[in-house]
Amino acid sequence: MRLAICGATGRMGQAVIAIAKEDTDIRISGVLEYDGNKAIGTGNPIISSVKDLEKILQDSDAIIDFTNPESALKNLEVAIKQKVPVVIGTTGFSDEQKKQIEEASKVIPIVFSPNMSVGVNILFKLVEEVAKKVPDYDIEIVELHHNKKKDSPSGTAAKLAEVAACSIGKDINEVGVYGRHSANDLRKKDEIGVLSVRAGDIVGDHTVYFAGHGERIELVHRSHSRDTFAAGAVKAAKWVSNQKPGLYDMADVLSLK
Repeated sequence: MRLAICGATGRMGQAVIAIAKEDTDIRISGVLEYDGNKAIGTGNPIISSVKDLEKILQDSDAIIDFTNPESALKNLEVAIKQKVPVVIGTTGFSDEQKKQIEEASKVIPIVFSPNMSVGVNILFKLVEEVAKKVPDYDIEIVELHHNKKKDSPSGTAAKLAEVAACSIGKDINEVGVYGRHSANDLRKKDEIGVLSVRAGDIVGDHTVYFAGHGERIELVHRSHSRDTFAAGAVKAAKWVSNQKPGLYDMADVLSLK
């Protein structure tokens, strides 16, 4: 398949390119960066300006996007015009921006997931099952990432909180608590805490705590390399290129539903 990759110089973009170059079933149709990026015109494959996206998508079967919310939505507009399926690994979208992605999925197939790894998507399922079994336990989520990560909490932690809340019949927008600086109140019965750590070069750790009287359950996922995310994104691109318009996630790609 012919694959375009947006966010070519980012950590994830570089990992996706490396995985795609090793895959004999893939021909990279283009790798792109924002207009004005100093890397444009360099690299192997040569990095193009995002201004060339429309032309590149004329020779592409799918696009993988690891950029930022604003850029991702602009790239999505071009993909809609060219009717090219999209894999969005970008995180940090607002609720309004997520609605724009949902609307776009009525025209083209989109895989939209905060985390492309197999292990994390199994973790989502485990959190759902455990939360249903112990709905009266306190739920806390701690995530650790490198000191260059911009969004907080991580998209994965936000998704874990959403899954946990939904599993116990709550709305995360009502029960989510993100950090507790200067908080003098006791922990509320139904709140779900999400705490972020940014340090060093940590690829990504997520721990979900279910704490009751006299015991606790810990579900932990630790990422050793970005390659697992990149491989998942490439797998998603292959999968989505054969789907009908709709909004999908990695659970669909991995047949976990």
